[in-house]
Amino acid sequence: MNFPGNIAILGGGSWATALAKLLLVNNETIHWYMRRDDRIEEFLRLGHNPAYLTDVDFDVNRIYFSSDINEVCDRCDTLVLATPSPYFKDHMAKLTTDISQKAVVSAIKGIVPDENVLITDYVRDHFGVSPDKTLVISGPCHAEEVALSRTSYLTIGCEDIDRAADFARCIQSKNTHTITSSDVDGIEYAAVLKNVYAIAAGIIHGLKTGDNFLAMLVSNAIREMERFIDAVNPRPRQICDSVYLGDLLVTAYSRFSRNHNFGAMIGRGYSVKAAKMEMEQTAEGYYGTKCIHDINKRYDVEMPILEGVYDILYRRIKPANAMRKMGEKFT
Repeated sequence: MNFPGNIAILGGGSWATALAKLLLVNNETIHWYMRRDDRIEEFLRLGHNPAYLTDVDFDVNRIYFSSDINEVCDRCDTLVLATPSPYFKDHMAKLTTDISQKAVVSAIKGIVPDENVLITDYVRDHFGVSPDKTLVISGPCHAEEVALSRTSYLTIGCEDIDRAADFARCIQSKNTHTITSSDVDGIEYAAVLKNVYAIAAGIIHGLKTGDNFLAMLVSNAIREMERFIDAVNPRPRQICDSVYLGDLLVTAYSRFSRNHNFGAMIGRGYSVKAAKMEMEQTAEGYYGTKCIHDINKRYDVEMPILEGVYDILYRRIKPANAMRKMGEKFT
């Protein structure tokens, strides 16, 4: 297999745009699947994504755009998945090209709704991609800062650590540093959970409960994350590494965090439906909350924060009441 060879990005949002900017530092060209032809036409005319990260310019002569996912996947050796998790299955349902011998990199910080499976597991089970060719990319990085070349750290996970290192070299630069790991499942679950906890952090902000309570939330959240991941995928890991704790911190606190902002609206009195309608981008944590809640029925891990957010989002419990109950279990 030619790795990384020709690289494709599947998705047209903020994270896809930031990753495209990274990949073009060390790669002469990339292929880019966007589902809408009008967006592609505008991108080519303006020299930037017309809908996301519009202040980030591109040399469009180095990008091969297409709205045909099969054309893009057929031409490329490495596929970078960067669609929101709720739409992942719809995009992949269009795929008829055999991708079993290609490398697939999941940059999706979410889980497959209804299926309640990790993105990499779905790719392996439905498309026959082997574990040593399945990678993840995660870490404490907002798309906005990555695209603007601010100092960032990304972790590349793969069972084949040499393959992880090869892909890491494709995206590293003066301002983008890379770390490798073989903990693929742990990285993916952490990326789902940190979005859930960011919603909780946003609710605290919206309720004006204060920084003291927020600090307790985050310190309890990392322990809750560790309990769950260790139950689902027991193996040695350092939960304070940047791909776990770092990603939790940046998502819980940053103004760029759509999950935090979604939670803040709910804390201020928006209904869940109204908050979802107000959001211009997908709050992955809304879907991740239900998925992890359902998965945890098999493991019965103590997860008061997850359950508190689930109560608010899906049982319509008043945020203040759910947060008070949650806080009673903090240590």
